[in-house]
Amino acid sequence: MSKLRQSARGKSCLVRIPGVCNHAPDTVVLAHLNGGGMGTKHDDLFASFCCSSCHDEVDRRTRRREKDYVDLCFYQGMQRTQQYWLDNGLVVKK
Repeated sequence: MSKLRQSARGKSCLVRIPGVCNHAPDTVVLAHLNGGGMGTKHDDLFASFCCSSCHDEVDRRTRRREKDYVDLCFYQGMQRTQQYWLDNGLVVKK
């Protein structure tokens, strides 16, 4: 498991879809948006700390919010996740 994936354990959900997020750190994983290709995922750099409820919504297993809004929440969460990694030395600027 990559350091970036491991860094999600026990953290707060950073996707935070209103009315969906369960705010349970014990369910948070590093989630990827769909679209990496058949049977593949995007690189871990393009992922977000995501609780199980938000992850279900991102992957469209549930459909409580419009897809465009869910994607926006995910991208905002991805920015917050990347900032966390920068602040904690897991990703470095060149």
